[in-house]
Amino acid sequence: MAQLIRKEDALEYHEKGRPGKIEVIPTKETKTQRDLALAYSPGVAEPCMEIHDHPEDVYRYTAKGNLVAVISNGTAVLGLGDIGAEASKPVMEGKGILFKIFADIDVFDIELKSREIDEFVTVVKALEPTFGGINLEDIKAPECFEIEKRLKEELSIPIMHDDQHGTAIISGAALLNALELVGKNIADVKFVVSGAGASAISCCKIYIALGAKVENIYMFDSKGLITKSRTDLDKYKQQFAQDAEMTNLEDEMKGADVFIGLSKGNIVSKEMVKGMADKPIVFALANPNPEIPYEDAIEARPDVIMATGRSDYPNQVNNVLGFPYIFRGALDVRATTINEEMKLAAVKALASLAKEPVPDMVNVAYNETSLFFGPTYIIPKPIDPRLLVTVAPAVAKAAIESGVAKKPITDWDAYENELYQRLGSDDNLMRFVVNKAKQNPKRVVFAESENLKVLKAAQIVKDEGIAIPILLGDEKKIRALIKENGLQLHDITIIDPLSESSDKKRAEYGAQFFEKRKRRGYNLYEARKVMRERPYFGCMMVETGEADALISGLTRQYPNTLRPALEIIGMELDAKRVAGLYIMLTKKGPLFFADTTVNFNPTEDELVDITLLTARTVEHLNIKPRIAMLSYSNFGSSASPEAILVRNAVTKIKATHPDLIIDGEMQAGVAFNKDLLRENYPFSDLVNESPNVLIFPNLAAGNIAYHLLQEVGGAEAVGPVLIGLRKPVHVLQLGSSVRQIVNMVSIAVVEAQVKAAANENNEA
Repeated sequence: MAQLIRKEDALEYHEKGRPGKIEVIPTKETKTQRDLALAYSPGVAEPCMEIHDHPEDVYRYTAKGNLVAVISNGTAVLGLGDIGAEASKPVMEGKGILFKIFADIDVFDIELKSREIDEFVTVVKALEPTFGGINLEDIKAPECFEIEKRLKEELSIPIMHDDQHGTAIISGAALLNALELVGKNIADVKFVVSGAGASAISCCKIYIALGAKVENIYMFDSKGLITKSRTDLDKYKQQFAQDAEMTNLEDEMKGADVFIGLSKGNIVSKEMVKGMADKPIVFALANPNPEIPYEDAIEARPDVIMATGRSDYPNQVNNVLGFPYIFRGALDVRATTINEEMKLAAVKALASLAKEPVPDMVNVAYNETSLFFGPTYIIPKPIDPRLLVTVAPAVAKAAIESGVAKKPITDWDAYENELYQRLGSDDNLMRFVVNKAKQNPKRVVFAESENLKVLKAAQIVKDEGIAIPILLGDEKKIRALIKENGLQLHDITIIDPLSESSDKKRAEYGAQFFEKRKRRGYNLYEARKVMRERPYFGCMMVETGEADALISGLTRQYPNTLRPALEIIGMELDAKRVAGLYIMLTKKGPLFFADTTVNFNPTEDELVDITLLTARTVEHLNIKPRIAMLSYSNFGSSASPEAILVRNAVTKIKATHPDLIIDGEMQAGVAFNKDLLRENYPFSDLVNESPNVLIFPNLAAGNIAYHLLQEVGGAEAVGPVLIGLRKPVHVLQLGSSVRQIVNMVSIAVVEAQVKAAANENNEA
């Protein structure tokens, strides 16, 4: 399903809080007068003079070596065209975010109000002392060719126009693998290319570098086939001019082996694909609508290998597979350019990675039992964590071997470890969760749908394909809110438990609830009456299978939503209690805090249960739990009852679950200080790896800790996740934001998927 982004949501996202998407954060201490004296005057004079005497020391004492400029003049922005420099800035900021989250590269975006090649080159050339590399972006052809060519000749830092080379590199990798699968030689195949802009020309040049013959490439621009008889061609198109009569796209595709689309949607018919050679390769890369819809191409030719630019179909040609890692490798060896050898190394690294066994987290995210090299998997998925440690080293090695590296790498194992540490192996947790949810969206009941935040969240999860929302509440009020705020929820299911139309269902639910609780404090009248309350009604929908999960609590006290879940849903078969878990998204990866919301002063056995429930939840998110059970004591340093309680819980867990990485009782500071552990407690399970699960001795400690980390430490909190229930019911934090609600829905959907799969296995 294509992503649907509402105008209002996009504008709110870019405007809220600090306008824009990026900020500059100091990397050194700046708290004291001495810190400031070192950062600026007089201390800053020392690195200045060192750089003056030894210019290469600029990489030692400044951020230049990890800083890339993303530069555009706004003349060819995405599918928006020539919209100007100012209007291109949101895109350039977004490109900066991708550099950071995928390769830990810092970016300054620069938008130039310049349309003249000479002026553009002069300005960018003057910026060379600031940056370790330059990513040119969204500059129209043919000017972009000349600009990149001149800058590469005149500057001694890596430069790449991603619109040209990004698609070329990714599609080149896909092409190599597709040709291998169909058993064809790149030198022999006939290409038909729709589009003759920067990307199309760069793609064809890299295909030629991989062995394609220019005489086998038939390129079409908006005026038709590019032939030698045409007088309207610039020098870049002339490279691909055929000595042939003018033909149309339909005729030329007859017998073609490969179609490359870099033009516009829906210009290729089923009949045109049917007329191609055996085992055709079709890369329809126009966005958002491919030159031919994926389903049409597959229907026309079941033997086709198809790629698009879209994430909702197999084989997505996505530039994010390339540019972050290419620049990472180039920066790390201090390359003076990005040459053809480096680009081809990226092509071959991507092609090779697609043949390797796929990590479980990628399979799970795309709801695949096992992705493997074949017609529907010819290039890696964008969330594959191996991309950084595969492509960047390949590019770095090519830079060294081609003689353009000024800082060669000698210890490649250490370099790989450095790359892993840049982002943390769990940095993409929420991306994984959202992608997993999208593969099999579940029905989620929203118990407080007369709230605008809830409706906005419902809109997002519906548009994104994360969940199928069901709204509970007064239908007139909900419809009015939908209309007033321009939401597209007119076809959504709305149920009012108080309406006459719900009388029958309310009576059914009341009778079922009475059977559950008739000896536990409810009479028949009370059981029916309580179904007028949305948390009870919603929980019964989940219990009866009419929905898969419930989200509530935005405007209600926690116990008022937790009680219906316990009374109706109940606990998992092997669970003795429920617990509250917060996922804290930090720069070093996610941390899981428990218990933060349910159990006030857990006993020894309750701590054991909470820990095992938390470990199981973390494993379901495809992360190996590393557990620290916290106290104010370190391994017996205190004989207080509180410390002994935690110590004994650890002993019990180690006895029954010897494979679990767990230790305690220990202080939080000690748990994260590997040097301190190694020196004083070398026996600890956590000596080599920091914990990612923190179990607190009581609710107060856990609750205080997550609030402090969120408000003072800048971590994003996802939760509270209610663990231990038989079916997914989650109680939102009072006043949760739209983003927090969406995150909780994603967690609930993934949990529903896991529980449904477990039930199927049990029945089998």
